[in-house]
Amino acid sequence: MGDIMDVLLTPTVVFCSVLTVLFLALVIVFRKFFYIVLVTSPRDIKGAVRYAQVLVWLWIEKLRNRNVGQVFDSIVAKYPNKVCFYFEDQQWTFRQVDDLTNRVANYFLKQGFRKGDSVALFMENRPEYVCMCLGLSKIGAIPALINYNLRLKPLQHSFEVADCKALIYGYELQEAVSEVSKEGGFTGTLLYCSGHKGNPLLEFSIDLDKGLKDVLGTPPLVKEPVGFNDKLYYIFTSGTTGLPKAAIIKHSRFFMAVYGGHYMHGLSHNDIQYTALPLYHTVGGVLGIGQALFFGTSSVLRKKFSASSFWKDCIKYEVTVAQYIGEICRYLICQPPTEFDRMHKVRLMYGNGLRAEIWEKFVDRFGIPHIGELYGSTEGNTNLVNIDGKVGAVGFLPVWGLRILPMVLVKVDETGEIVRDEKTGLCIRTKANEVGELLGKIVSRNPLRDFQGYADESAKQKKILRSVFRKGDKYFRSGKHRFMQEEQKDSM
Repeated sequence: MGDIMDVLLTPTVVFCSVLTVLFLALVIVFRKFFYIVLVTSPRDIKGAVRYAQVLVWLWIEKLRNRNVGQVFDSIVAKYPNKVCFYFEDQQWTFRQVDDLTNRVANYFLKQGFRKGDSVALFMENRPEYVCMCLGLSKIGAIPALINYNLRLKPLQHSFEVADCKALIYGYELQEAVSEVSKEGGFTGTLLYCSGHKGNPLLEFSIDLDKGLKDVLGTPPLVKEPVGFNDKLYYIFTSGTTGLPKAAIIKHSRFFMAVYGGHYMHGLSHNDIQYTALPLYHTVGGVLGIGQALFFGTSSVLRKKFSASSFWKDCIKYEVTVAQYIGEICRYLICQPPTEFDRMHKVRLMYGNGLRAEIWEKFVDRFGIPHIGELYGSTEGNTNLVNIDGKVGAVGFLPVWGLRILPMVLVKVDETGEIVRDEKTGLCIRTKANEVGELLGKIVSRNPLRDFQGYADESAKQKKILRSVFRKGDKYFRSGKHRFMQEEQKDSM
């Protein structure tokens, strides 16, 4: 009997018993937390694996110091004869896109443009648009992607705020350019016209189509290297609270968005993607065309979105992935039912702005297996992705990571102003089901966490909140007020 007691009372057994009791006590006290972790673990594990893929590729590309054009060159070498872009009745192979891209680069290099020069691009959607962007970026020039709906003062402002040395415009927008020119808006500026097809050019305009025929489609000889952290685009905010602001998009941010979209949504180079969104904005001009440039995914471009033609196009081009934004899904569901509603092969639609009240109706009517809702802004570092199709959610933050992840909701008052602790002067985290503003911690030169701001430095400073949780730290203000659900904390 004594021997048995000696065994039972050994230090190891006692220590293990104490640990067991402590563990059980923790489970009882924090049973709700452990239950949530258990329930959400399949989603969180899948999300962690996909996020890890994004981080690894960003790390590799940063080490290589590659730019967008270099990645595209590798894709051209891999899929030279594959269709890169479907547009109306045209099919552009990767080799054809590469040829025009290099011609654009060589032409503007010959015209004296160099790294850091900004060039306004004012065209409707078409493959040439992508070639202009990519060609200019290969020599380090910065395309400023201007909304083709702008006229007069907003158009002139967009041109000036990005300090553009030239304007490339599509002939279809010649009237808009003429209006601003008559007001003296483009005085002394180089104007290049594309797509005129023999029609008379606006006075002082240069025939870009003719110029591109006179240069080679070979890779440009660039003296000033373009790297991972250099500027790629200026993409303009919507201007809903004033004139548009030119957000700086670096090559690193393009990498982040494209790799993030690809791996988080489970895309494949075998997909055919439908992009009827404007290429002057992030969802179309980065997430959309980026899948073609980085992964060899064939993309269908359309000049403008058409609700009546959407599913017909998806059937015609055998689309497997389609993008949406804003009210596009509402426009589609408001169309009268047709035989085309379920004849398509679309397995995934991703974007942002699908309203919770029509989500299930949309999925049921059109037979979409998966919706990839997301949240993000052109310039911001607060990005969320819904990977499990939860209705109404734009993404999730794992309950176990709320204190360590670089995004947070902080308390706001009735007017939307951020509330600070009276004693410390620091911000206050929201509790479950409490509305707050979404902030993202700024980490310089990190493609996921950096805030690159705008061409206007004063506009950039207005979006930065300092001394949030410790003196001197910096967070990006999303301006978005959301709440965290208590049961899964994933409805932001």
